[in-house]
Amino acid sequence: MAPKHRDGDVVASFPGEYISWIHTTFAYAAFLGAFVVGCALHYQKIVQNEHFGYPIEWFPSVSATIGDRYPERSVFQVFIALTSAPRFLLVILWYILTARPNSSLPKFVFGVGVFRTLTCGGWTYVTSTDDHDWHDIFMISYLVATLPWTIGCLALSPNNPKAIFYRKVFAGSFFATLIPLVYFFIQHKVHRVPGAYTIYAFFEWSLVLLDVAFDAVTALDFNGLELVVKDVKGTSRGNSKNVSDKIRQTEKDKPVGQVFAPGFSNGALLDALAEVYAGYIFWSVLTGLGLLIWYFPLWHMGISGYEAFVMTPVSPFLLGITSFRKLVITNIRVVYLLSISGLLAYLVASPEWRLTTVGFSVSTGCLAWSASWWADRAQPAKLEGRIAAFSLGLLASSVAKYAFQTNNPVWPAVHAANGGWNKTGTLLAILAMLRMTRRPLDVTGGVSSLKVPSGSAFPAALGISGLMFGMHSLLSDSSTMISWVWEGYPIRGPMAVPHGSYTLFAMGLGLLIGLYYPKFTRSWTFYGIGATGAAVLTGFSRWFGFYGGLTLAAYLMAVAPALISNAVRFPPGRTFFLGFFFYNVLVLAHVWVVAYAFVPGGPLMREHTDWVMTAMMLAIGAGVFSATASASNGKTKTSPNSNPAARKQRSYFLYILLGLQLLSVSVSYLRFPSYDYTPYHAPEKSITAGIWTIHFGLDEPLFTSERRMAQLLRELEVDVVGLLESDTQRIIMGNRDPTQHLAEELGMWVDYGPGPNKHTWGCALLSKFPIINSTHHLLPSPVGELAPAIHATIEAYGELVDVFVFHSGQEEDPEDRRLQSLYLADLMGSSPRPSILLSYLVTKPGEGNYHTYVSERSGMRDIDPADNWDRWCEYILYKGLRRSGYARVSRDSITDTELQLGKFVVGSPEGGNDHISEDEVPEGLRFPKLFRGEGVRGHRYHVFDEPWYYA
Repeated sequence: MAPKHRDGDVVASFPGEYISWIHTTFAYAAFLGAFVVGCALHYQKIVQNEHFGYPIEWFPSVSATIGDRYPERSVFQVFIALTSAPRFLLVILWYILTARPNSSLPKFVFGVGVFRTLTCGGWTYVTSTDDHDWHDIFMISYLVATLPWTIGCLALSPNNPKAIFYRKVFAGSFFATLIPLVYFFIQHKVHRVPGAYTIYAFFEWSLVLLDVAFDAVTALDFNGLELVVKDVKGTSRGNSKNVSDKIRQTEKDKPVGQVFAPGFSNGALLDALAEVYAGYIFWSVLTGLGLLIWYFPLWHMGISGYEAFVMTPVSPFLLGITSFRKLVITNIRVVYLLSISGLLAYLVASPEWRLTTVGFSVSTGCLAWSASWWADRAQPAKLEGRIAAFSLGLLASSVAKYAFQTNNPVWPAVHAANGGWNKTGTLLAILAMLRMTRRPLDVTGGVSSLKVPSGSAFPAALGISGLMFGMHSLLSDSSTMISWVWEGYPIRGPMAVPHGSYTLFAMGLGLLIGLYYPKFTRSWTFYGIGATGAAVLTGFSRWFGFYGGLTLAAYLMAVAPALISNAVRFPPGRTFFLGFFFYNVLVLAHVWVVAYAFVPGGPLMREHTDWVMTAMMLAIGAGVFSATASASNGKTKTSPNSNPAARKQRSYFLYILLGLQLLSVSVSYLRFPSYDYTPYHAPEKSITAGIWTIHFGLDEPLFTSERRMAQLLRELEVDVVGLLESDTQRIIMGNRDPTQHLAEELGMWVDYGPGPNKHTWGCALLSKFPIINSTHHLLPSPVGELAPAIHATIEAYGELVDVFVFHSGQEEDPEDRRLQSLYLADLMGSSPRPSILLSYLVTKPGEGNYHTYVSERSGMRDIDPADNWDRWCEYILYKGLRRSGYARVSRDSITDTELQLGKFVVGSPEGGNDHISEDEVPEGLRFPKLFRGEGVRGHRYHVFDEPWYYA
């Protein structure tokens, strides 16, 4: 008979805790059942991976167990289907248990729980063999949703010590397991370490068991609920306190307590999003300016005059005119809207006018942000929010570039054809600017409530210059500092993917420090930590150097609120003019360290990145000195930490920060290389090798050219290609990396070559074959520009082949080129393996240094000594391989140099120089017919109008 209750008869009852136990039982049955069946029926098949099998690998991964074969896949899917009903009930009961009046967090966690359940069904029933992309989308969505679900459940836990203890144990173990999981996956996927995948599988299974165990803890909370539903203990009526209530009371003055504070407002969150997006637009336009300026000296082959646009950020000098400052502040909405013009610049066909448009956009953007900071100086909470939005805008810009393979989707150098989202970006920018400028600014800047500052504005301005330069040069792309410390294969340091997310995490952590511990960020102790990070990044490579970079990234983001808050105390025209002026000086200096051969006085800055880094940190130090003096003299307003409104406002920026960090993790997962690359013509043991000077990835119409390059290289079936003039990790080149898109789009290993701190124009190597080892070289260059080279060993069809990529010095320095030819000849001659040189030699065929490169000393042969027409720069040399074909392909407007190709056969003798007709060549060793005659899109076989083939 059904039990009685004081509120009425209970017709039927079902203990709530049974829901948890049913869910747990079915979930474990799904995974463990598939594991038992899989091991019993297909053990050696499910432990096999792309590199190794049994007995090297002896424990199956979760994905191989549940998704690859029948019947274990069916066992898993049946029990997961049975799990769905109790799973939805579990989420519903959790909401009933934790719901509170005027509290949005339980609703949010409920939504996350439903979403997580649906995505679980997605990756369960759409296996990787069915649709790899959708399987990954569902899987990464599920994993991303796990973080807010876990944190939300912990925050909302009823005050049950036992349940809270188990949740902390399972949640902490879950997230701690992610670290070795990623490590051993990289060991397997990248380094191909035998047995690493088995260890990875153990951690993967641990994640599954811990994930289910975390939800099983709800049984301890549901024992007070019965399904009809009657709350027999009153725990769902808001009478008992949960963990978030306790946090709000005991930690109310600390960051974690402020996040869980009541009073969530959708409008306030929209305001924060609008300001962050405005910051994103500012950084997007500013980082796009250098890219457009670089086009002109690049295509004019010298100083063009358009470089003067680098000074457009100094527009805040106009704020020194009182009437103009009032005009700007009174019409701040108009000024912000004018700054959006840079997003529409992609529509301007003329490079000159496009640069002019972007220069105007940068000018108005700097004016708007400087005026806004100054106008808010009497309102610390509002000022802090604006600075946080500015800094998060930089982080959002870096995340966007991380997602779009180092191109910003709203840059003026991109459009729909090469991955641009210009229209969407512009529409969102208009909406954001309109929302964030709803309330007028204070024209006086609160001057009546502030004392006249003592001291000079100069050190405060220097602080702004160092901060802006550091953020722009090092943090505007997540892979910039990684390229500084990269030293080739085998991999002994961070990679652009997935370790770019480490940079983004350090930036976010730094911002949190700056917001919550402003006194510490102004300290000389913290400055010393930042300076040490800068020194380590500059002086060391691999992981140690990168750790210095991460330290510096956190420091720059942390010190931003202190430096900007201090700068607004002084007259804005003087302070921000000087700040942006010296920022521009640093920008020019960090270009001169590599462009010394082309600018007046350049040799003084030759190869002195250390000077630039020192100048940056000294400038920041001046800002810290000014901020510290201001604080000690009591000139600063009350800290936002003591303002309840500021504390609540800060939580919205934390939500945005968390969203950006989750997005970066998702991008890392989706972009992680597959490393399952195959050459185009494996049966013939063919290598199609090319050399191409890519002109820094900017085409003649002034758009980024990676996608056009990828299409041509794919259609020409290139297996190995050397790229020259490829180092674009500088402000003036957009802080980007064209090789990332090429490698991922074409499925190739990539070696970036000497990094930006090595002061070269760069070289890179892309290969369909695994790069076993590579070393980077800087060849003798006593007078002119540094000559970079890569010496790589690839594994092609079971044989080791050396590939050299080399860019010689310029024509004006013959002694440099002579010394470089001797160095490279010795380097090539030292290799006993079959070799290919993909090079830019700056010599005529059969003359001068040509006889050093092609000599007994080097052991190398010219791919065709008879080709002597207009062959001044690019050469392909080889030894120990049979050369089967040679072609020269016109560039169209992608770059200023043709693409040269050579076909080689591994494991065959070199052969002679006699030409043969294409009919005598096996089909797999022929060049594609697509480029004969007029070719396609301006690309065709030219010079001799067809490929040459050899006996």
